[in-house]
Formats: sequence, structure tokens, C-alpha cells
Amino acid sequence: MTQGNFSQVTEFILLGLSDTRELQLLFFTLFLLAYAMVLLGNLLIILIVRTDPKLSSPMYFLLCNLSFIDICCTSITAPRVLVALLSGHKAIAFEGCMAQLFFLHFVGSSEMFLLTVMAFDRYTAICRPLHYTAIMARRACWALVAACWAGGFVHSIVQTLLTLRLPFCGPNTIHGYFCDVAVVRLACADTALTEWLMASNSGLISLGCFVVLVASYALILAKVRGRLSRGHWKALSTCASHVMVVTLFFVPCIFIYLRPPGSLPSDKYVCVIYTVVSPVMNPLIYTLRSHEVKESMWRLWKRCRA
Repeated sequence: MTQGNFSQVTEFILLGLSDTRELQLLFFTLFLLAYAMVLLGNLLIILIVRTDPKLSSPMYFLLCNLSFIDICCTSITAPRVLVALLSGHKAIAFEGCMAQLFFLHFVGSSEMFLLTVMAFDRYTAICRPLHYTAIMARRACWALVAACWAGGFVHSIVQTLLTLRLPFCGPNTIHGYFCDVAVVRLACADTALTEWLMASNSGLISLGCFVVLVASYALILAKVRGRLSRGHWKALSTCASHVMVVTLFFVPCIFIYLRPPGSLPSDKYVCVIYTVVSPVMNPLIYTLRSHEVKESMWRLWKRCRA
């Protein structure tokens, strides 16, 4: 389609992680295993939390939502990556690219907000135990989760609209395996302001949530310092697993988004951490470090065998 002297781009080419066929097969195997682990592990957590009445606390309600988000986040990128690695077909339609950008930021920013809510849940449980039941009532939990999704939608729609308003008429090669904010660099216009706005939008959300999370864990440590009971040790163990998730997810996001979109060679490998590694680690961290979840898994196994 032609607009003036410009030819509208109808598709983009995702170069992926490597051009070497042997490495592509290796990446295909690793991505397939990781995607299978994400699906099985997070679906198992959702099943356990939904079927075991003993896991009805707000923490496990939020964990169930985190597992659902992880499934969505990985499913936005992994299937297309697997098809591209196996078939060599690297093209993605313009509409598909914009849809991928929208849903990836929608789900990703929702996860950032949800991890912040989970940190608030741990802070309330440890620092204000007498008020925990009232503060984290079921209705309040639903409202907090809804706010996470609403915040993610607002963030994502801003990113997508900033991208859609740009004209794309020249290069269409993306140095990565999914469509992200770096696509604005391909526009046939001065994108300095747009890049700054997008970096501010994504980067400041990532950094802001990360600062709130670190502050909440610092307050928890200050609160329980010098009087660690058995219950406090258990709560701190849960916080430790949250810190691992936060580190795996937020640090790469801050590195990628707290600067104008670019094409550093390391960017596409850093993206693997928060799109693949973090969703894989979440089920392992939460199940292996939670005695209640392991007991629930054992009860579910015995029921299935009966």
C-alpha cells in the first residue's frame, strides 16, 4: 500500500537469536523444554491452589494469579519463536507485531504490579499481623489484582499508540525474536521524543516497582531484626523466594527499558531472562521452598492414584 512517496511496511523480519542452523536447533530444544516447564509447572500451581482449601490465604491467591500471568507472558513469544526456529520463517505481519507488542507489555507490566502487591502482602503479614486479615480480605485481593491488570492495560495501550502513530516505510528487520519497543527505530520519522516517552513509560514503571519492592523487604528486615521467631523465619523464607523472582524479572527489564530503544547485541539475550527464565523459575522457587505447596502436591498425587 502506498501513502504519498512512502511504501507502507506490511511485515517485519525477526532475526532471532542466531543464524547458525546448529544453534537454532539447540535454541529450539531449550525453548521447547522451557515452555513445557512453564506450562506444566504453573498449571500445576493453579490446580493445587484452586483445589486445596488449605491454600486459601491471600499469598496463594496472588501466587495463582502470578502463575496465570507467567503462562500468558511466555505464550505470547514462545510459540512463534519455536515455529521460526524449526521452519526458518522469520516474518511477522505488521498487525501481528503490534499485537505482540501490546499483549507483551500488557501482561509484563501487570506482572510487575502483581509482584509489588505480593511484596505488600508479605509486609502486612509480617509487620502488621493483627490487621492482616482485615487488610488482605478476599475483596481487597480481587481489587488489587484488578488494579494490576488495569495498570498493565493503560501502560500497554500508551506504548502501542505511540508506536502506531509512526510511519513505517523503510527497513523492517528487528534484531530479536519478538516485537518490542525497539521497533520504533525502524520508523521513517524523527523518533527521539517517542523513544524518550516510551523509555520513561516502561523504564520508570520497572524502576519504580523495583524500588518499592526493595523498600518493602528492607522494612521487613528492620521490623524482625533481633526477634526472629519460627514464624518470622518462615515468612522471611517466603520473602527470599520473592527476592529471587524480583531479581530475575526486574533487573533485565530495567536494563532494557530504562533507556531509549536500541539494538545492543546483548539485548536479545537479556530478554530471554524475563520472558523465559523467570517464568520457568517461578514454579520451582515457590514449590520447592513452600512446605504447604509440597504437602498439597503429595495429597493431590495420592488422590490421583486412589
